[in-house]
Amino acid sequence: MNLDIEKLSLAELNSLLVAAEKRKQLISNRSSIASVRKKVIALAAQGGYTIEELYGDLPAPEIAGKKRTTRRKSSKVAPKYRDPDNKRNTWSGRGRMPRWLAQKTKHGRSVTDFLIPGLARPTARKSAVIGRRTVFKQS
Repeated sequence: MNLDIEKLSLAELNSLLVAAEKRKQLISNRSSIASVRKKVIALAAQGGYTIEELYGDLPAPEIAGKKRTTRRKSSKVAPKYRDPDNKRNTWSGRGRMPRWLAQKTKHGRSVTDFLIPGLARPTARKSAVIGRRTVFKQS
């Protein structure tokens, strides 16, 4: 938190000082974590439990917090298409068509002209039967 003290008014500075003093007292009056932990363990033992039985194998702070899900890294795919003018321009056939290929197909060439020979087959067309009308009304 960044606070620009130069822009605060006198009333705002006074309220900030009061809040800071209250926070300082609260923090200084608290017991240490080790002593609180000992008290909690003793209280659980007095009831006939262990901390592991009450909270599981994980410590209490980890239970309270959200767990992050790890995102799976996508694997690399071998290129299917290559620009004959610039060998660095390649495309795997997944995702959006790159600009270099879109420009060349706009000028009349086919995407299959840029297939890497021996390595690739053309990307499947999106000609799914699902949702396509097979019966037409005759009027």
